[in-house]
Amino acid sequence: MASESRLYTFSPETQEKLRKFRLGTSRAKDPQAVVYQIDKHSLEIAQADDETYTNIQELADELPDHSPRFILLSYPLTLPSGRLSVPYVMIYHLPVTCNAELRMLYAGAKELMRNTAEVGKVIEIAEAEDLETIEEKLGGTA
Repeated sequence: MASESRLYTFSPETQEKLRKFRLGTSRAKDPQAVVYQIDKHSLEIAQADDETYTNIQELADELPDHSPRFILLSYPLTLPSGRLSVPYVMIYHLPVTCNAELRMLYAGAKELMRNTAEVGKVIEIAEAEDLETIEEKLGGTA
């Protein structure tokens, strides 16, 4: 991770937002998601917009068709045992139509983003529509 941490940067403000989101969503009753992107010129990883999405369909509609994104998701669900769980995961949105430069840019930052955001699991998706089956991927009951 040493080389990634020198190449990609997080502003102190972004690091604080990551921490607050992680701590603030652990008891959420609704899904909560924020989208992060990499600035191609400064290589800074930052929140794409100030939106916190609570509707998975709205989130899917906002994802670009030809550009990767990191999505931090806190998703309350009921496990098959009946117990409530709120997994905190990173969704790595990597459309098949994105160019090789962006593909490499995001691939190089994936582990750094995972570690900085302190997520438990990374789920890779190729299309925004894949978000519709996120509950299955997290292990909840549909």
